[in-house]
Amino acid sequence: MTNAHNFHIPVLGIGYTIDTPAKVAHYGISSVVSLVDDLLVEKMREFYCNQYKLSFESITREEADYRAKRITAYLDVLNIIVQKKFEQVKNSTFEKTDELYKYLEMSFENSKIKQKFYDLKDNAFPEKVAEIQNWLKENLSVGSIDVNIMTKLDKANYKKSEKLPIEFNDAHAALRGFAQSSLCNSSIVLSAGINQHLYSYIAEFDDFFPNEKGEIKKKIILKVSDYRSALIQGKLLAKKGLWVSEFRIESGLNCGGHAFPTEGYLLGAILEEFRKNRAELCAQLNEIYKKALEKRGLTNLGDFSIRITAQGGVATAQEHNFLLSYYGVDSVGWGSAFLLVPEATNVDNETLQLLANAKEDDYYLSEISPLGVLFNNLRNNSKDREKEKFISAGTPGSLCPKEHLALNSEFGEKALCTASRKYQKQKIEEITKSDLPQNQKDAAIRAVKDKACICVGLGTAALINNNLDTKIEGTGVSICPGPSLVSFNRTYTLKEMVDHIYGRVDLLAGVERLHFFVRELKMYADYFLKSVKELRKDDEKQKNYLEEFRKNMLEGIKYYISIFPNITDLPEAIKTKSLEICAQIKLKLEEVNLFAGA
Repeated sequence: MTNAHNFHIPVLGIGYTIDTPAKVAHYGISSVVSLVDDLLVEKMREFYCNQYKLSFESITREEADYRAKRITAYLDVLNIIVQKKFEQVKNSTFEKTDELYKYLEMSFENSKIKQKFYDLKDNAFPEKVAEIQNWLKENLSVGSIDVNIMTKLDKANYKKSEKLPIEFNDAHAALRGFAQSSLCNSSIVLSAGINQHLYSYIAEFDDFFPNEKGEIKKKIILKVSDYRSALIQGKLLAKKGLWVSEFRIESGLNCGGHAFPTEGYLLGAILEEFRKNRAELCAQLNEIYKKALEKRGLTNLGDFSIRITAQGGVATAQEHNFLLSYYGVDSVGWGSAFLLVPEATNVDNETLQLLANAKEDDYYLSEISPLGVLFNNLRNNSKDREKEKFISAGTPGSLCPKEHLALNSEFGEKALCTASRKYQKQKIEEITKSDLPQNQKDAAIRAVKDKACICVGLGTAALINNNLDTKIEGTGVSICPGPSLVSFNRTYTLKEMVDHIYGRVDLLAGVERLHFFVRELKMYADYFLKSVKELRKDDEKQKNYLEEFRKNMLEGIKYYISIFPNITDLPEAIKTKSLEICAQIKLKLEEVNLFAGA
């Protein structure tokens, strides 16, 4: 069976791709659903059950293990809808073929399915229609319904005042919900680092292990930022008898959502290391994995393969094809661009207009995340306006109705979210009573108030778009697009965006933009220079960190200078501009003296 596409839609926020599989999977497009918000999941399940006339029985918070059960039930409904729509595509006749032709016309240009179908159709007599339909059933592939868990979002939960066992923590319950669902050939995308207990918990579910034919029902994808992390985590899971079917490499800064600077490692240099070491990585992990499987009585299954995919800042067909051909990646993630495709994602009309009209300065790295990690943000979004309204009224902070980011234990055993009103009130009182100079107090208080309730804000658009109740959430919407979205300036149909990805149309014709490697480089340089400016003279640890950061950046620049002249399908003007910027940034980095006066 041939894949219809060589791109995928990564997880976008909490609600933006919450139902994307129901919209695109029957066209062979894979996408990722966030499992953060079980209440949103429950509301969307009710919505789709009503829409498709499926039975619905509410799963309330009073029910034991309600979070896992809600997730299982929703994923089962998504699976039913996707399979139903996919069957309709496969069973199309020549009298009713709109969805079939849309599937075929959107598949990538060299798709064997597309070519074969038109060959059959052109030579088909009426009596061969059934034969063609059978061929379609055997050869069309459905997009995968994948799910995402941020491993560190593993808040402990309570029943009344009693702390529940770790298996009822947020990430553990979400994993259980996925594991117990009816999904087949789907993957769980694990992101945001290692959670040892969660990794061990995966091994309690049979669907993550191969059958006697070597087939794995539910696969593991690790989102990683460098080769070393992939090797460490891959080995850790392999020892437990768990195979990482895909390493998903994401730019540290040139992406949407949370941003991780990755110690100055640039995307191109990271991809080069995977390209050179892919076979060795696969061999090492297979050796460890097979020994673990033998303990489970599974032998003679042959070698397991690993997919390598990449995402972060890609915006043109040239960049897309470069990743496929030069680095040999199996798929390219196109995330932020799909925020402007209403057929694929949930973005409310007000935010759509903000995105379509946004300029370069409207996209920025913010400190609003309660996780204390840099967060991509869009100026003037309605959630930030709501936050400022609360601050002006003298009641900063959110009521924190969902508590998914309640991870701070400064003020008691039961953790609080740093964006919550309860936390901010206590923290502001603590700062006010401190001995800090007034200007430092003011800055510290402003930093506290700046945190936003993103676990609600990133899901609200899905409710607004589908006319669902927002009484608990309110109507403020957070949005976290990658900065590459600035090149796009309107909404697009699904086919327009897919045609753009494959170079059949150019939605950015006439738009001047930097190569995505260079855009990321500039972001890293800006981050480095800002960090240097804020560096305390006595902070030797930070100085050493920044020195390593600079060293890695300079290695990345050296690599870019070596490859840009050899990228055959890159216009000469872009090559020249890219090399100029690389040289300029290299000079700036070399001029910085971190240890002056030390």
